[in-house]
Amino acid sequence: MTEMKPPCAEKRPVVTTVHGVDLVDDYAWLRADNWQDVLRDPDLLDAGIRAHLDAENAFCDAYMADTVPLQAALVAEMRARILEDDSSVPLPDGPYAYASRYLTGAQHPRLVRTLRDGGPEELLLDADELARDKSYFSLGGATHSPDHKLLAYSVDDTGSEFHVIRIRDLDADTDLPDEIPNTSGGVAWAADSKSFFYTFINDNHRTEKVLRHVIGTPASEDTVVYVEEDSGFFCGVDKTQSGRFIVIDSHDHQTSEVRLIDATAPDSPPRLVTARETEVEYSIEDDGDDRVYILTNADGAEDFKIVNAPLKNPGRDNWVDVVAHEPGRLILSMSIFQGRMVRLERVGGLPRIVIRELSSGHEHAIAFPEEAYSLGLSGSFEFDTNVVRFTYSSPTTPAQVYDYDMATGERFLRKTQEVPSGHEPSDYVTRRIMAPAADGESVPVTLLYRADTPLDGSAPCLLYGYGAYGIAIPASFSTRILSLVDRGFVYAIAHIRGGNEKGHRWYLAGKRENKPNTFKDFIAAAHHLVAEGFTSEGRIVAHGGSAGGMLMGAVANMAPSLWGAVLAAVPFVDVLNTMLDDTLPLTPPEWPEWGNPLDNIADFQLIASYSPYENLMTQDYPPMFVLAGLTDPRVTYWEPAKWIARLRALKTDDNPQVMHINMDAGHGGASGRFDELKETALEYAFALKVMGKAN
Repeated sequence: MTEMKPPCAEKRPVVTTVHGVDLVDDYAWLRADNWQDVLRDPDLLDAGIRAHLDAENAFCDAYMADTVPLQAALVAEMRARILEDDSSVPLPDGPYAYASRYLTGAQHPRLVRTLRDGGPEELLLDADELARDKSYFSLGGATHSPDHKLLAYSVDDTGSEFHVIRIRDLDADTDLPDEIPNTSGGVAWAADSKSFFYTFINDNHRTEKVLRHVIGTPASEDTVVYVEEDSGFFCGVDKTQSGRFIVIDSHDHQTSEVRLIDATAPDSPPRLVTARETEVEYSIEDDGDDRVYILTNADGAEDFKIVNAPLKNPGRDNWVDVVAHEPGRLILSMSIFQGRMVRLERVGGLPRIVIRELSSGHEHAIAFPEEAYSLGLSGSFEFDTNVVRFTYSSPTTPAQVYDYDMATGERFLRKTQEVPSGHEPSDYVTRRIMAPAADGESVPVTLLYRADTPLDGSAPCLLYGYGAYGIAIPASFSTRILSLVDRGFVYAIAHIRGGNEKGHRWYLAGKRENKPNTFKDFIAAAHHLVAEGFTSEGRIVAHGGSAGGMLMGAVANMAPSLWGAVLAAVPFVDVLNTMLDDTLPLTPPEWPEWGNPLDNIADFQLIASYSPYENLMTQDYPPMFVLAGLTDPRVTYWEPAKWIARLRALKTDDNPQVMHINMDAGHGGASGRFDELKETALEYAFALKVMGKAN
């Protein structure tokens, strides 16, 4: 072990009183007063804070120095599993088919198109060229105009998720003078290809309004189409599958409201579908004729239902059930094509795609026989089509892209993910087991391990969890995790409450006052893996990021001896202080998920009872590796920095707590498909080192 000592942050106590309780924060000084400016320009960070973060990175480098060859080997083998000149399956739209393609060695893709029936490939945008000489680069989105002459694309070159939209003239292969800053990155084109709609991000990183930009005019003259006045709501903009309507949606984590604009009349005012009602969510599509279809949880439809209504009067009073609510069948999404509805749903923890004829109501499903798998719709540019595209994979099966003929029921395999260094699915085992929770619930756990891995408790295990926002963690194929599995690890995903793997109730059972269930489920999954011989106590590496990083902090406090190590990426660990600060980017919109401790003493007490930062205590803690990003607008850099500082001051062990903060990136970490492998290799090398498998 390195003799270099970890940084010891100075204590500068700040006391605030909330609901009569004094909160003492010794490390509040790590939050820069000008954090909003730092998001846009990292060079503006206070010198004292920067010195501390640099010291954290120096300690990380020193501690991990003996793993540098291992990191290089991990990067090399993960890269060897990536097809360097990979490309997507072209997606047709009118006379063209659009795709993305990588050149060998390129970090970022090229966007290309051909004529629909083939022919020479036309380069539309080279993201790798745009990224040249930038320490960070992300292509936020790219959408061609309906007449196929223009491409609106967006870039983020700090990691702060403030995107600049630019317009490329595809005939001239040059960018127009138009440049729109401070956007979320996506656009929705009007039908005439002369204007588009986008969302503006304010200084608190909230998408607060929708504007319309006319090609050839300055952004300062853009028309404000809609302003969301509620600081707890975001707004977004999109188009229906038919292309007939621009969709403006306002939402938090439990309530939504939709407005429509005729895409052929882009200067017309937005038309409200139905007014927002707390805890009622809905999204909308149209049938290209006189009706709209709405996916909603209204009327107690916890797992959602689909209704329709007349386009002329789409308010809730006119909603008629088309696909009735069925408890245990969670409808995840819906698309309307000419004469057909396609929905993605989950039953018994497994996804399936259902095709419905709108005229007759006849349905048939697409499903697969594996014990655990991932299934997703890939989208389409076209409305009047018989073909829907979907992707399939499992932990042992590389991703496959299918085109499915909705009229004949025929599947056409268009692509199978290639693993250049080789992959034999029969060498691996995928399983789905159920871990008993303390309250009688069963927690699904997806497993991947080599067929020759001993299941006698000796194997180390990487146990991943998230459990928030109703987001399910798919049982999909990952080439990266094979680097641990091939070294004898059992890989496990705990599908804990707070996600929606077992329906919407599974989400509600891990939300707000039920949040402790998320942590207890993860611990229960670990105990079950030990009981079944997949691993043993102290051999489990717990892994989670963002809200899953909060999970890591909570379970480290609750059951420290279970874990051989904890990997926490951009961890949301300063929950109480963040939820008490309504000036932070995402705090008001997050109150429906976690509670509002400012106004509600019960919410305050609940969050205070589990917030990882406040609940650190004088005890032994497992080895920990933490990843963070300086320009992260979602989990601000000071959360993990404060957490690690306080943890080091309280812990009673000699285990390492190591933090790497990317000074050039945000929530998503390093940009570029190869550079991001280096951060994964850091995490894996730490896990292998502390598990005694670094050689």
